[in-house]
Amino acid sequence: MPAAAPTWDPAQYLRHADHRARPFTDLLARVHDLPGDPPRIADLGCGPGNVTALLADRWPTARVTGYDNSPRMLERAQQHAGPTPHGGHLDFAPADARTWTPDEPYDLLVTNATLQWVPGHVERFPDWIAGLAPGGTLALQVPGNFDAPSHRLLRELAHSRRWRDRLAGTLRHDDAVLTPEAYLAHLTDLGCTADVWETTYVHLLTGDDAVLDWVSGTALRPVLTALDDEPEARDAFVEEYRTVLRAAYPAGAHGTPFPFRRVFAVARKTNR
Repeated sequence: MPAAAPTWDPAQYLRHADHRARPFTDLLARVHDLPGDPPRIADLGCGPGNVTALLADRWPTARVTGYDNSPRMLERAQQHAGPTPHGGHLDFAPADARTWTPDEPYDLLVTNATLQWVPGHVERFPDWIAGLAPGGTLALQVPGNFDAPSHRLLRELAHSRRWRDRLAGTLRHDDAVLTPEAYLAHLTDLGCTADVWETTYVHLLTGDDAVLDWVSGTALRPVLTALDDEPEARDAFVEEYRTVLRAAYPAGAHGTPFPFRRVFAVARKTNR
């Protein structure tokens, strides 16, 4: 049986909002002229909407829609909805990246830290590219740290004798995202010109058990969801995970260094 979709906690996710927003701004820096005036923009997997609002800052006259499949995230995002100062508009709507297809031409489709939750997501690229206006852009960013201790230790613990029966099939594997070379091949095969790269950020996190606090908003969500009806088991798992994370990511004098690799792609559709 497939694992239940994770239950999201917007407040926990936003606890590291500054660090999480950095890759989004780096992604947008490689997006250049958009064909529409005003441009039509979609943010697929918008989460709590805080970075979606940055799209309206970058393109002040744009009509921007953020899409997400989490009611709690969309509820939080609504605080950013409405007219923007220079004649644009920002709104939010429910959609699932596994099935969403553009119903109008978009000048920019951006998806940030979302596609790792969508198995086989490159199979969605043809529909998304087809939904771009000529000269439009698909811009994506995905975490590329599935072999990092934070994720590897989480999988090992979930597959251990104590937890494997309860958590089998809950977590993503290290093939949840592709290599930069594979993204480049898929996008250029679709007739796009593509700019693909990777970056490893070294976030300096503060507070006790800082890496656990980070993953509690993202990678740990499937486990927390699976054990939600067993609070004692959930707390026991978290304590085991806390112990191995402390060893893998020791705190220093100024905080806890947390290396985080990410993969980026900006693909421009031809004008044909």
